[in-house]
Amino acid sequence: MRYAVAVSEHHDPRVAAAEVIGQVLERIGTSPGLTVLFVSGSHASEVDQIARTVRQSLEPGHLLGATAASVLAHRQEVEEAPAIVLWAGHTGPVDLLVSDGHLDLATTPEGASVIALADPFTFNAQTTLASVPPGVHLVGGLASFARAPGGNRLVADNETTSSGSVMAILPEGLAIRPLVSQGCRPIGDPFTITDSSRTLILGLGGKPAVQRLDELLASASEADRHLVGQGLQIGLAVDEHAGVLGSGDFLIRNVVGADRSSGGIALAGLPTIGETAQFHVRDPDSASNELAEMLQPLRAESALLFTCAGRGRGFFSQPSHDAELFCDCLGTTAVGGMFCAGEMGPVGTAHHVHGFTASGLLFGASSSR
Repeated sequence: MRYAVAVSEHHDPRVAAAEVIGQVLERIGTSPGLTVLFVSGSHASEVDQIARTVRQSLEPGHLLGATAASVLAHRQEVEEAPAIVLWAGHTGPVDLLVSDGHLDLATTPEGASVIALADPFTFNAQTTLASVPPGVHLVGGLASFARAPGGNRLVADNETTSSGSVMAILPEGLAIRPLVSQGCRPIGDPFTITDSSRTLILGLGGKPAVQRLDELLASASEADRHLVGQGLQIGLAVDEHAGVLGSGDFLIRNVVGADRSSGGIALAGLPTIGETAQFHVRDPDSASNELAEMLQPLRAESALLFTCAGRGRGFFSQPSHDAELFCDCLGTTAVGGMFCAGEMGPVGTAHHVHGFTASGLLFGASSSR
């Protein structure tokens, strides 16, 4: 085996660190090219010691890590409880990058893949992700332990920081594949954005955007009106030349408000005149079905999974939903990761920070068909 994932739920961080190290040693031995450490908030104060123990015992080429509200390993999601998860892989040479703000990834070699862990309060996501060149995939997540600046911890080898980002650049030849499931379902009809200003969509198909929303609500089912009330999204088409648009063909952005005086709808994003937009809703069935459809044609030796802190048991009304789907569909239990305050990954030809998303990086990936 080239990859191993270990988990310990022991309340003592020293014991937990020893347990995950022992599991990795038993499965793939020492000196993996890369190890990735996910530490729950209960152990956040001991991150330095945990990381030091991992480096001394496993002697990895590089170590990356982050604190999170919840972590996951194998088919299990450990939500808001003490736990350490350790992913390790014989990846070959890996380059590590550390920054207090943004990183310029423009010189990343074509065919490489990037694992990114970042602090949500200080990471310049827009600039960094815009610099990812064609032919490079970046997947990762924002640390979710702290709710205020300075509380998260990021690990890069022997350095621990509370700001910026840490990234590992993986070489070509590992059969790596990114996966981003945004978990939304389109409702109503798509329209061309005919007027916009900064984050406001002012016109959809020649009518005020608010009027289009009113028309949607008037014709929607009671169930869909309820979902709109729980949180409305707009999808921006990633390929304007696609034929019939459906789930997965849009970059999803939250609707954060409406202004009836201007007729505009405000997004957590920047709409552009000429883009195709469609309202979306999010519900457990849609999210589950989309993720399953994306995973089922694939197999993998291992995966890193970055799932939204808003998913999990509270959203799906069952424990370990995303972790179980990854393991069952990919045919591996070597799945490790964390719950995030934002998930990073490609949609279309660009990279973005997403919400309510399951973003994965698959290793040794192949098609089952």
